[in-house]
Amino acid sequence: MTDLALITGASSGIGRELARYHAAKGGDLIVVARREEALNALKAELEQAHGVTVHLMAADLGAPGGADALADRIEADGHSVGVLINNAGFGGQGLHIDRELSDEQDMIDLNVKALVTLCHRIGGAMAKSGRGRILNVGSTAGFIPGPNQAVYFATKAFVNSFSQALDEELRDRGVTCTVLTPGYVETEFADRADLHGTGLTRQKGKTAAETAKIGYDAMMDGKLVAHNQAALGVAMNFLVPFVPRRLLLKQIKKSQAK
Repeated sequence: MTDLALITGASSGIGRELARYHAAKGGDLIVVARREEALNALKAELEQAHGVTVHLMAADLGAPGGADALADRIEADGHSVGVLINNAGFGGQGLHIDRELSDEQDMIDLNVKALVTLCHRIGGAMAKSGRGRILNVGSTAGFIPGPNQAVYFATKAFVNSFSQALDEELRDRGVTCTVLTPGYVETEFADRADLHGTGLTRQKGKTAAETAKIGYDAMMDGKLVAHNQAALGVAMNFLVPFVPRRLLLKQIKKSQAK
């Protein structure tokens, strides 16, 4: 039987497609997001289509203590999570000093602190059981600095580094950690990040469903890093490091500007 999967940010985009893909394989789920109505619709869809059990937990993981409260509830309910997918996160366009500081701090709380908390709490339980799979949804943004989205790019750099280190720490205990590093994907992300009208959103890439499959399959195979486009992997690993840093910063700033 496919393991019970905990998926954050499951109400839309890549998270929703990851839930659909896991359910199609016969796996039960715990789906988490702030929007309870959207989660209810997803629960009804997946249970009817695949005969799985979907546990719905509406939560704001970026709120103080939000991720710990979720882990406490899962533990109290007696759920044994075999697949942890940290997908929840958001970005925000604009110069750092022109954006609301509270918005930047909220981004760090969700993109970094909540992810670390769940990796510690759920990943720790996995390690005790001797098996488990973790998928952290990062971004190609994690490979480069990001003027006009400085905090978002920095949070994804953390996710990239942390995920790879965590895999090395946990692998001998039966748990793997994969980081998915997609390029631009057409989801609600651009709406919340206020990115429409930038060069970034004019890019053509993989769909949310295609990206979810690539990340999920890589996680199940125990891979370390998964790019949703092979060309992005080549660019980030073998081309970008050799671009003069000032030139790279100007190019990224332009791509994130309106």
